[in-house]
Amino acid sequence: MAAPALKPASLVAPAAPPQGAVVTLPARKPEVRSGLMLTRAREIAVTVVPPLIVLAVIMIIWQIAFAKPGASLPAPSVIWAESKDLILQPFFNNGPQDIGLGYRILISLQRVAIGFGLAAVVGVLLGALVGQSIWATRGLDPIFQVLRTVPPLAWLPISLAAFRDANPSAIFVIFITSIWPVIINTAVGIRNIPQDYRNVAEVLRLNTVEYFFKIMVPSAAPYIFTGLRIGIGLSWLAIVAAEMLTGGVGIGFFIWDAWNSSKLSDIIVALLYIGLVGFALDRLVAFIGGLVTRGTSAQ
Repeated sequence: MAAPALKPASLVAPAAPPQGAVVTLPARKPEVRSGLMLTRAREIAVTVVPPLIVLAVIMIIWQIAFAKPGASLPAPSVIWAESKDLILQPFFNNGPQDIGLGYRILISLQRVAIGFGLAAVVGVLLGALVGQSIWATRGLDPIFQVLRTVPPLAWLPISLAAFRDANPSAIFVIFITSIWPVIINTAVGIRNIPQDYRNVAEVLRLNTVEYFFKIMVPSAAPYIFTGLRIGIGLSWLAIVAAEMLTGGVGIGFFIWDAWNSSKLSDIIVALLYIGLVGFALDRLVAFIGGLVTRGTSAQ
């Protein structure tokens, strides 16, 4: 009687683990991890290195152009020598008006948060109204188009006369400056909602509130966040300009005070802080928009 043929080891199915047993997954190979780290490092280098090279070239040209005694602007070496404390210690506090740039920026950011937050809420609601109603479009859109062309500082005398206080006046300037791109982009997004979505809402018999949150806002989200990104940039521009005239302890007043004291190095350092904070605000809104819209963008 012939012996039963044996299956090759490669064809024998592994025995299933007993029920409830913990299965240990094979560890990722070291070469795979190193490959992923190398790819990530290459992506970071491609993003970071070119701006650093350009910045280094600008600094060298700047240093050479303004290194002469009596130059109209301070060279980078002079800025470092005169304003090193502002750069290295942004959060010192020696009194009501003698505080670091970090504290001044936080005060300005607080005003921006209030003004821009109000503009975002009111802007989305008005944009939805304008985008949804043809009569609202005919009545409000021409007014919005006129008001949005008014420069931010032109609103400051009106706000000072109305509120009689610098802080709410600055917040109002932020609000009135940043609301227009939110309204306009939201209205465009509402008008571009596919008809199929509207039909689904009718079939499901959604009420006004349900239709707003389940159909309108998700569909127009890419447009809304485009308006919010523009609005946050305008907010940061408006607060700096408003604080120059209203005073206080914000970053805008610091620049104006430094100008009156002929401290050009401090002004340049403050401008650097303003640019970095503005870039961070834009990236923050863009990041939130990417999460909400799952990476989609308005076309």
